[in-house]
Amino acid sequence: MPRPIRALAAAALLVPLAACSSPDSGGDAKPAAKAAGFPYTVTNCGVRTTYDAPPERAVTMNQHATEVMLELGLRDRMAGTAYLDDKVLPKYEKAYEAIPVIAKEYPSYEKLLAANPDFVYGGYSSAFLAGDGRGRPALAKSGIKSRLNIEGCAKRPVTMDDVFREVREVGATFGVRDRADTWVRGAERELAATTEQLKGKKPRSVFVYDSGDKTAFTVGGRGIGNDIIKRAGGRNVLADVDKSFADASWETVVDRKPETIVILDYGATSVAQKKKRLLDDPALADVPAIKNKRFAVLPLSDMVTGVRAPEAVKKLAAQL
Repeated sequence: MPRPIRALAAAALLVPLAACSSPDSGGDAKPAAKAAGFPYTVTNCGVRTTYDAPPERAVTMNQHATEVMLELGLRDRMAGTAYLDDKVLPKYEKAYEAIPVIAKEYPSYEKLLAANPDFVYGGYSSAFLAGDGRGRPALAKSGIKSRLNIEGCAKRPVTMDDVFREVREVGATFGVRDRADTWVRGAERELAATTEQLKGKKPRSVFVYDSGDKTAFTVGGRGIGNDIIKRAGGRNVLADVDKSFADASWETVVDRKPETIVILDYGATSVAQKKKRLLDDPALADVPAIKNKRFAVLPLSDMVTGVRAPEAVKKLAAQL
């Protein structure tokens, strides 16, 4: 724009600004009041962020991030979502259908920016891969705040207390602490009831089968899945693996002699196909769970740090 035109445009913009503090308006316009609970500062996965007000245009990536937001009644703050592993729970369907899906899996950086977010919430660390342009520092440079689910950067075993922390910190970020606290209290009651039902029962050894042929992709000891198994009356035979999810050799599975195999249900391979693969493998023939055909099934989204976790304990306890 030529310099004289720029000057005229700037002068025009100043007119309404001046009117806001004219003598007719008293000249002492007050700044907008701060929302209750703000400014709010939180350190998440090594990133310290201060929120002066709740985010207005959030984009969620991965199932458990999306469902935390929906459980807290934050659909109206969601500008987009991406990457589901399972169908959302029936109670979230109506709210979910009102949110734009910006990508079936992870969006490109350009697609993410096109949603004009002021906050991005990722469930897995892969949501913020720097090589894909979606690193948290890159988002910060664009003025976009972000959060990674606690399990995505855990340096120690994740427990149900971390689930509660996740929900409470998201609730605080969006100014709905009361909703988060209400959910936590309900989850605590549900977990206590399951614990009471399991009193006096001997833990059953469990192997989780996610996927894999040459090796078994399974739940290790660091993620919430291990705590879910323990609370449900099980003992994860691969709890000594210091990862949330990891590959294990079939020889190790045979040596650990699990009494029950929990199959994670998601993706293109059905539960029936996974079960057949396990039953047809001669190397597994002497595994107690295979000999007795003892299987349990949970959706993958039940085994991550999200709002499904307390209910997953109850579901798995009933199957064990």
